[in-house]
Amino acid sequence: MSQTIAKANYKWRVVDIAVASVIGVASALIYWGVATATYAPWEAMDVLVPGLPGLFNGLWLFAGPLAAVVVRKPGAAVYAEVVAGVLEALMGNLWGGVETFLIALLQGLFAEVAFLIFAYKKWNLSVMVLSGALSGLACWGYTFFTHLQGMSVTGSYGLLYLVTTVISGLVFAGVCMWYLYLAIAKTGALDKFSSGREVRGVTA
Repeated sequence: MSQTIAKANYKWRVVDIAVASVIGVASALIYWGVATATYAPWEAMDVLVPGLPGLFNGLWLFAGPLAAVVVRKPGAAVYAEVVAGVLEALMGNLWGGVETFLIALLQGLFAEVAFLIFAYKKWNLSVMVLSGALSGLACWGYTFFTHLQGMSVTGSYGLLYLVTTVISGLVFAGVCMWYLYLAIAKTGALDKFSSGREVRGVTA
């Protein structure tokens, strides 16, 4: 299914909150594991090619786009990304609670913009890719302007980190989450959502 243009329904249901929360919690566990697993490779890659570790960043960006395409309500991307970030911080990470909350909020907001542009009516791979890329842009911006102020945005490090982070976002949070959503929907697990029913061709 390449494209869906659906009538927008902005009212949240209990099931919407529940599923967005589950996505946030599951993502938090993955985010926490990714932080641990990528620490050593990140350091090694940054020495080898400064800015290249941005390729890992998409592994912290997928909660928002996935929740958005499943729930299809305004704020779903922000909600899931913030839940994931806050829980990751509570489990203990390198960045602390306040910083994790702020970057999660920013990433969720940027992921949300892609769906807002189309008034929450267009749901396809292209919009998911845009969402992932925008979330990557937010990740790059926050990191660069809070931790890398001494470096030039247009320097080799800044540009490579931007490119790798955006690519990582569009691949992991965009493309991969689109196909994960389709795979889950085909099982019937999302039949309470229009996003699930349309994949299986069933009615409410």
